[in-house]
Formats: sequence, structure tokens, C-alpha cells
Amino acid sequence: MKTHYELSGYLQKRGVLKSPGLIESFNTIDRKDFVSPGLEAEAYEDHPLSIGSGQTISQPYTVAFMLELLQLKENDRILDIGCGSGWSTALLAQVAKSGSVTGVELVPELLELARHNLDKYSFTNIRLELAGEALGIPGQVFDKILVSAAADELPQELILQLAPGGLMVIPVRNDMVVIHKREDGSIEQNHFPGFRFVPLIY
Repeated sequence: MKTHYELSGYLQKRGVLKSPGLIESFNTIDRKDFVSPGLEAEAYEDHPLSIGSGQTISQPYTVAFMLELLQLKENDRILDIGCGSGWSTALLAQVAKSGSVTGVELVPELLELARHNLDKYSFTNIRLELAGEALGIPGQVFDKILVSAAADELPQELILQLAPGGLMVIPVRNDMVVIHKREDGSIEQNHFPGFRFVPLIY
């Protein structure tokens, strides 16, 4: 694959990229803008790539899978935990055109990398923050939460930051877990096994 359009087409053929908003996002946001120098030739391959500091830009199949599970809407308030190089943040922001995306990253060098990469686009609905000692942004609530690193157990502090009716997608050990917070505050979980992620650190 030589272009991000081919990558988008490949993910659609694999059956993982389906919703019109996300297809448009993958057709607009070029993964090559978010990979490390020297790895541009591998930008459209379906595997993770190192971005430094022991972190990776995730496999495109996995990113598409996670983002489809979020059932994204144009006006969503989204929290992107572990924004890394900024690729997932850009994909989210492209869908949530009238909403907002807050990306948090624990590693200062990666936060600056994300800022640099996102400056290649003209987004006005993205805010980036250095992660604090607490996970996420306590005291704020979001319609959707994406976590791109694996937790040992489901973090209760993130459930508190999920709005009623909201969805969170988070790897827990080797499972992809979808959390739906019902209007009454109760939680429904769905598990999809067989994924590998770098560990969630906070």
C-alpha cells in the first residue's frame, strides 16, 4: 500500500472500517504524517511502529476496530488517553467536527511530537494536555473515552469521567473492553479477546 486511501480501502475490505464518518476520517488523515522519521515507507503497513519512549503508533486494523466500537458522533466530547504521535487524536477530531477531543499523554516528548504532527492539519477542536498523576481529567465528563494502552484492571476513575449514555474503549490485559454507561449510571461490558498493547502507565 502506497497511500492512505489504499490503507482505508484495505481496512474496508477487511470489514473493520465501516461507518461513513470514520471512512472519511481515514481518507483525510494520513498515517504517514504521524510515524517516526525513517519509517515513512512502512506508514501504510498493517502493523504498529515505534514512535520512541517505548511507545508505538498502533496497528491500523486495531485503531479502526477501536474507533468503530466508540460509535462516534459529530458532537461528541472525547477523551483520548495516551495520544502518542497524535494519529488517533486526529482521526477522532475529524469525525467529531462540532465536538471536541482532549488528548492526554504522560511522556512530554510524545506530547510535543503530537503537537508537531497535528500542526500539519487545521483542527480547532483539539486540546492536548500533559497527563497528571490521576488518570484522565478528574472532574470532567466525556461522551467517549479512548484508551490506547492496556490496564491491568478496569480503572474506576475513568468510569466516573464517562457521561451517562457514554462509551469507553479500553484494553484490559489482552482484551478489548467496551464500557457502556447507562443513563442510570450502571455499567455494561463487552469483551473482545486477542489484542496486545503497551501497558498503561500513570
